[in-house]
Amino acid sequence: MAKAKASAKSGAKDKDGWRPLRILVSNDDGIHAPGLKAAEKIARALSDDVWIIAPETEQSGASHSLTLTMPLRVRKISAKKYAVDGTPTDCVMMGVLHVMKDARPDLVISGVNRGSNIADDVTYSGTIAAAMEGTVLGIPSIALSQAFTPDKNVQVRWSTAETFGPQVIRKLLAAGWPKDVLVNINFPDRTPDKVEGVRVTAQGKRDQATLAVDERADPRGNPYFWIGFRRILSNPPQGTDLRAIYDGFVSVTPLHLNLTESATIGAFEKVLGTPAKTPRKGKPQPKALEG
Repeated sequence: MAKAKASAKSGAKDKDGWRPLRILVSNDDGIHAPGLKAAEKIARALSDDVWIIAPETEQSGASHSLTLTMPLRVRKISAKKYAVDGTPTDCVMMGVLHVMKDARPDLVISGVNRGSNIADDVTYSGTIAAAMEGTVLGIPSIALSQAFTPDKNVQVRWSTAETFGPQVIRKLLAAGWPKDVLVNINFPDRTPDKVEGVRVTAQGKRDQATLAVDERADPRGNPYFWIGFRRILSNPPQGTDLRAIYDGFVSVTPLHLNLTESATIGAFEKVLGTPAKTPRKGKPQPKALEG
């Protein structure tokens, strides 16, 4: 079992001052999703101290949104298992700042998502967002997603995530990663024995020809729309998450919270002017009256 250094509030510990890793599991597919069971299985391969705090309903595509215009309700299902009527971000916030406030988690695991979260998916994904919020709160966080074939005769291969998830996470935890980085892991649509291995990848880019708006009409003739992606394989370059998944590898991508494109700053400064080396002086402030 993985362990974390115990703090004053962290409960039972061994003779060396270490305790079992405390893990918060969330997702965007909802509290009843089969992928959540897969994530719980992965977490329990790492620790006995596993907490589940997930959305009441599916929140796919919620991205890093949070609920500000209505109250949140938290429903306790059983010991260490809760449902929140909000987004994945809400779930992690409620978990860290409320439900587990007396002993914060050492690791956030989000997933396992039904479908990959690679390339442009990461900006839409609620699965990524839960791991992002964990990272914002200073907790090492990992997003897990299982690729699948959109065929009703083919089951999602959760066993692939369950097989490779624990071993990959153990190695990552042993190595560590920066505080402002989250880890995005995708498992290929293959049975465990057919997986080619593990690749560290960069975020790829989808062919936007896969983006689709499907216009339909209801029985009264009023139009409505479905937004989604066509299931078309592109030809992504080597080293990307897309290529790794297409080639049957587990993809591990470090994602940074800072979205600044540093290489463009210089070009913009040439157009708009470089910032002053010293701040401009404002009007002098009136001195405080002496009593």
